[in-house]
Amino acid sequence: MDALQVEVTRGRGLGFVGAAFATPDSLREELAYARKSFPDLGNEPLPIGLGYIGWILDANEEQSEELIYVRASSANARATHKPLIFLQATSLEEALVAANEWKVDVIIAQGNEAGGHGGKSAPSTMVMLSEILAALPAENAPPVLPADGISNGSQAAAYLVAGAAGVVLGTRFTLTTESAYPEYNKAAIQRAKSTDTVRTHALDWAWNLYSWPEGIDGRGIRTKIVDDIDAGVPHEVVRARYAKAAEEHGPGYMVTWCNQGVSLMEDVKPVKKLVEEPHADIVRSLQRGQRLLA
Repeated sequence: MDALQVEVTRGRGLGFVGAAFATPDSLREELAYARKSFPDLGNEPLPIGLGYIGWILDANEEQSEELIYVRASSANARATHKPLIFLQATSLEEALVAANEWKVDVIIAQGNEAGGHGGKSAPSTMVMLSEILAALPAENAPPVLPADGISNGSQAAAYLVAGAAGVVLGTRFTLTTESAYPEYNKAAIQRAKSTDTVRTHALDWAWNLYSWPEGIDGRGIRTKIVDDIDAGVPHEVVRARYAKAAEEHGPGYMVTWCNQGVSLMEDVKPVKKLVEEPHADIVRSLQRGQRLLA
């Protein structure tokens, strides 16, 4: 864990640690670091979330049990606090199962614009949010948060007006001084336009990753990796070219995961400032909307 998640929480957000590929021991170390960062917390639950990928837990039942144990301990096993369960859905059907059968606490609606991995056929985030809100009961339904593809407070305000209970930012936090994302990847995001991103399997294949389930792909910046895969270049040749380019951080053959809103991201800034600015943008946007009703 770097300081990013801690600073997001200190900024009155909720920082999440990507724990999908972590070992139980590394998770314990990260949680210990997080708890030391909040010395006045005592035995209160740790205000940091852990993000898992369900199919990875299913694929390794033994590790799954250990990870779930760590998840529970992050909320302090001696306390009566029940960890809140956030479920990221990439379709209306997934969201309804999460709400009606699994009784999750929060639903995250991840649309097609999101960076990293998600539903290959997911609708736009606004469409998915609207579908989920229309299908859930008006009372006692879990809050719904749209995920990623969000770059500023004006976009967040639009989702709040549409009925979202909050928003989830991912890619935007890579452009912070606390982010551990490599500088060459940050620079690639700063250069990119929304039309430079693409949903594809090619970037995973350059990493020799073939384990994502059917219907899942990833969004990142299009480079010659994608061009070569589309042209039918053998995967082993692509991996060799990527490995060579990675030694020099060559931008033409780089893997950079990011959302479609990169054209609205420019400056690298501290998390504290990044959290404050969208809040001010949200307030201004909502105030402009109120004038339409005058």
